[in-house]
Amino acid sequence: MKKFIKKFNNTKLSTRLVYLIVLAMFIGSYIYLLVSALRLTGIETKLRIVVLVILGILVFAYAFGALLLLLTKKKKTIYIISFFVMLISACCIIGGIAINKVLDSLSSMTESTILYTTDLITLNSTEYKETSDFTVGIIDNETDVEGNILPYELINKESLPYTIKTYSTYFEMLEDLYDGKLNGMFVTSNYSIIYSTYDAYTNIATDVKVVKTYSKKMANQDYIESTASVKDPFTILVMGVDSTSSTLNVNAAFNGDTLMLISFNPHTLAATIFSIPRDTYVPIACLNGQSSKINSSAAYGTQCVINTVQNLTGVTIDYYVKMDFQGVVDLVNSVGGIDITVPDNIDFCESNQYRSTLAQDLICIKSGYQHMDGEQALAFARHRHSYATGDFQRIQNQQLIVESIAGKIKDVSSVNDFYSILDAISANMDTNMSTSNMLSLYGVAKNALTATNANQFNITKTYLTGYDLTMYVKNLRGNVYTFQYYEQSLAEIVKAMNITLEKEKPTMITTFNFSTNDTYEQTVVGKNYYTVQRNETTPNFTGQSLEYVQSWASARNIKVYYNYVNEGDAGYDDSLSEGTVVSQNIIKGTLVSSITNITVNVIHKHTETTTTTSTTTNITSSTSKENTSIPTPTTTTTTTTTTTPASPTNTAG
Repeated sequence: MKKFIKKFNNTKLSTRLVYLIVLAMFIGSYIYLLVSALRLTGIETKLRIVVLVILGILVFAYAFGALLLLLTKKKKTIYIISFFVMLISACCIIGGIAINKVLDSLSSMTESTILYTTDLITLNSTEYKETSDFTVGIIDNETDVEGNILPYELINKESLPYTIKTYSTYFEMLEDLYDGKLNGMFVTSNYSIIYSTYDAYTNIATDVKVVKTYSKKMANQDYIESTASVKDPFTILVMGVDSTSSTLNVNAAFNGDTLMLISFNPHTLAATIFSIPRDTYVPIACLNGQSSKINSSAAYGTQCVINTVQNLTGVTIDYYVKMDFQGVVDLVNSVGGIDITVPDNIDFCESNQYRSTLAQDLICIKSGYQHMDGEQALAFARHRHSYATGDFQRIQNQQLIVESIAGKIKDVSSVNDFYSILDAISANMDTNMSTSNMLSLYGVAKNALTATNANQFNITKTYLTGYDLTMYVKNLRGNVYTFQYYEQSLAEIVKAMNITLEKEKPTMITTFNFSTNDTYEQTVVGKNYYTVQRNETTPNFTGQSLEYVQSWASARNIKVYYNYVNEGDAGYDDSLSEGTVVSQNIIKGTLVSSITNITVNVIHKHTETTTTTSTTTNITSSTSKENTSIPTPTTTTTTTTTTTPASPTNTAG
């Protein structure tokens, strides 16, 4: 050993330093690549092993081979070999950096922390005061970060003396705020986007002002862990998040206008896509089953949306993905724009990515085939008011955008473009899918793109059939448009999803007819018109006769109660005839199927006569007495000078 060391030290210093530096660089770069490559679980395992083994052999080869050259004083050969080894080391470092960049981007899609923000808002006309007579509304759900946890933290932190009034829903709070029953209310800072889509609060951004704001970075309270494997059939719920933020790691509440449930089978490369219309009337899971538009569930966070969709379909959701519409701008621009055909004869203007409706900020789209940049694509994805079918056409437009983006991504060949796409996605996506599961999808994607399997990839499209109904929704505190789905249509869609998930077997078609003159159209599951009885809402009976109410109720097996409104009572109108309805206890627009009885208040008039012989009608008076038809009068003939009929009140009929 001493002889070896002495011989090594007798070599030229500069050559010796080159050897040691290059060897250290080679070993370090190899270890860096090795550690990075081991993170690529499930991706090209054999290829990774082969590359790492070859590089490992090269490390040993250089370590011992160059050492022998050094000892034999073949300086020129050492420099040449060291140059190539440095190039290999650089490739190892670049490869490791690329792998870690991809993995870090993937891992960032799972938001571990969220910047939660609550705002205390008041009407513009309200004078803000930090006194005990300033009444503030707070959600009574103790797990609601922005509606309960942060507001109480702020109140305690600043010792604010407000009078607190708790509510079960934000819409109840908003109604009281607008009616002047509340001075202020705590709500997510995303409130303008969430509530401006409702008619009653279209101008909420300008109706209210923020007088207090409080933010706190916390562990993601809305994260839902999944143990499902992407190697087996799985489901994923895609939620479109409309916001003005440039990233998704802020706010728990969002606007759930885009909901897409996808079932995917990695064995058969089959997928079923179910786009759920935003106005679908369903029970909301986090409101104790109280029904409302399905998009309103997003105001209470991801967990509420997932539970609501699961209750609706009976399909277990394995994974979720929240995609920010803001990311559409970056993503479309990163692929160089997309080509879209806008439906004919539909020209429209939509707000820009920051929701500005100023004339100079509007994004205007013409009909027909065209190339769109990110801003135009986002406007196309958001717009629905110009279409006869509204949200249904918007759903189709969004699917066109997804297909166009996917087509452009498939053709990306530049590394820089790939990184741009990855950055756009990672900054605007939140998911509970682990990095290892995302990596496992590589094999599925590879199979889907191979020539031998390309024709096997099959997407089943669905269409939830139903009808429009304007009705009173308690959660939304008013009569609003809703979409009432047909249960048969939903059942067909759910069956198709379960077939994809291998939970049901498909019904085999044994016979079929066709004609060469017929144009082939792909079957869309659920797209049928069902002749079933539709839901009906309670009308406004004001101005109608009691007999009309009785007839309407009798046909629907509803019991009717009525009270008399006498002269001098509130609501009495002398210009109305006897028995005219002036008010009712059931709000107009309430679903008929949800009520069993109704109470109406009707006009009752006092009359005097001076005839010698008169006919009087005796009506039995009894408080809250139940009848389903007009009471039968008992007629008697008497002789009198003046007759004053009885004046019964609270008479049931």
